[in-house]
Amino acid sequence: MQMKGDGLDRFDHAILEILGTEGRLSITDLAARVGLSKSPVQARLKRLEAEGVITGYRATIDPVRLHREHVVFIQIKLTETREAAIAAFNEAVRRIPEVEQCHLIAGHFDYLLKVRTADMVRYREVLAARISTLPHVAHTSTYVAMQAVKDHAWVEA
Repeated sequence: MQMKGDGLDRFDHAILEILGTEGRLSITDLAARVGLSKSPVQARLKRLEAEGVITGYRATIDPVRLHREHVVFIQIKLTETREAAIAAFNEAVRRIPEVEQCHLIAGHFDYLLKVRTADMVRYREVLAARISTLPHVAHTSTYVAMQAVKDHAWVEA
């Protein structure tokens, strides 16, 4: 059984790929799909969870059904980037429910946020009342997403 550079073999990768898109699949069905019996698949799942490779399971929710189909990406430039400023920004941005993702970036700006709202009117409210008032924000630039071409977590084949 050949191991990849990450210490996982082809069965582990097959399990991860399948669960990445079908997280509610039964152990019996998962075992049949990867070509192992139930006991080894259960043992592998427990190991992958214990090692932190699988960090949790979640439902995929349709944002349109929740009136959150409007997606924007925001570049944020801070007034300063000392640890205290970054920590204050990080703590505050985690409390904004419309911010779906927040990444510290190495480049011409400091953060990239993915924000979901119902529409442009609600986005402008969130930008003015919540995002622009975050600690140490100097400048924001908004980019409206027209279509999600690929919008799911990465899973290795």
